[in-house]
Amino acid sequence: MDLIAVFGLGHIGLPTAALFAKAGFKVIGVDINPDIVNSINQGISPIIEPGLDELLVEVVKKGKLKATDDGEYAARKANIMIIVVPTPLGADKSSDLSAVISASRTISKGLKRGDLVIVESTVPPTTCEKIILPILEESGLKVSEDFGLVYTPERALPNNTLYEMTNNARVIGSIDEESAERAAALYDKITRGEIVKVKDIVTAEMVKLMENTYRDTNIALANELAIICESLGIDAIDAIKAANYHPRVNLHIPGPGVGGHCLSIDPYFIVEMAEARGVPARLIRTARQINEEMPYHVLQLIKDALNDTGVNIGDSNIGILGVAYKGNVADTRETPSKPLIDALLQEGAHVVVHDPYVKKEIIKAMGAEPVTLKEALRCDCTVLMTDHDEYRSIEPNMIQGKVFICARPILQPEKFKKKGIIFRGVGRP
Repeated sequence: MDLIAVFGLGHIGLPTAALFAKAGFKVIGVDINPDIVNSINQGISPIIEPGLDELLVEVVKKGKLKATDDGEYAARKANIMIIVVPTPLGADKSSDLSAVISASRTISKGLKRGDLVIVESTVPPTTCEKIILPILEESGLKVSEDFGLVYTPERALPNNTLYEMTNNARVIGSIDEESAERAAALYDKITRGEIVKVKDIVTAEMVKLMENTYRDTNIALANELAIICESLGIDAIDAIKAANYHPRVNLHIPGPGVGGHCLSIDPYFIVEMAEARGVPARLIRTARQINEEMPYHVLQLIKDALNDTGVNIGDSNIGILGVAYKGNVADTRETPSKPLIDALLQEGAHVVVHDPYVKKEIIKAMGAEPVTLKEALRCDCTVLMTDHDEYRSIEPNMIQGKVFICARPILQPEKFKKKGIIFRGVGRP
């Protein structure tokens, strides 16, 4: 049976490694962080994901998964190498492929005839052929003749990663048909979803970006409609629910912005490639701009509501409920709560945060003070930014301040307003 090396043991890489180990493969996990390597070798998951702790204990105990920070060793030992390292944005909103390039160089030093290299990291189109492939061929080997190259985008939602990895369709694009067949047979061992082979590697790269850009653009439409509804005194949530009764309409729900490592980043990869070819990606860029401005719209809601109570924002205590980018997870990557906190601090406000999933150290690093839910609800203004289930049970009598901003539509405004609370929300005047 093939020996697999997975490069990058983060939110996607570690579940991927564990699932292949569970399927019976010998797996070497590679990460540059020695703390992550040590934790995994002790059977302790460094990330919070339902079911992963138990799975990791099982495969480590059986000797099916071992982690290392020696990537060259892993490349020499394995005959299938999977790259699942981060691809963040640089300061200029262009792709930072340094981790992908580093992993590719490491693999090239251990690449052998008959090896298969699979890229799962989200990358701009043409990255595999124009950047990764030349690095791999520095080994002296030739693609298709000596080794294979495949791109297959991961599709997984935090808090449901293991289920989605084992049930979602898997798109595969490759440099040649033999590589595609080999990758399809490999992923068929861990997924019940359909294996979808596209005609080439660049198409597969584009598929992942299209999926997340579709969602980001539709969220931007919902957010823009919500702001317009606010100006007209219309409850956008009610209007959207009614509009979605149309059989060909599926409007998304507005909120305080878009976070996570995919939706807030992937559209820029398309913009980067399109504009480099003289194609203005106007809609995609505008959608990103709308979603990136939403935390500042929430800031304006806070200011306006505080003014109605005669309180200056610079003299106020603001409680933030949730800094995770989505409900019931600990993931704060690209969270819209961070720019809001930064803006509030710049205004001179004292900011406290409650989040039942996020570590206090992370909250402190954002410049805020971690507090209990009760303490956050005592502030001059409390702002619900994340739709954790715990917040769905908030009642008016729990709120000691005068202002409650509900940036996620999980509470009913009427019962709060009846108690004299100034209740505002995205799309809810």
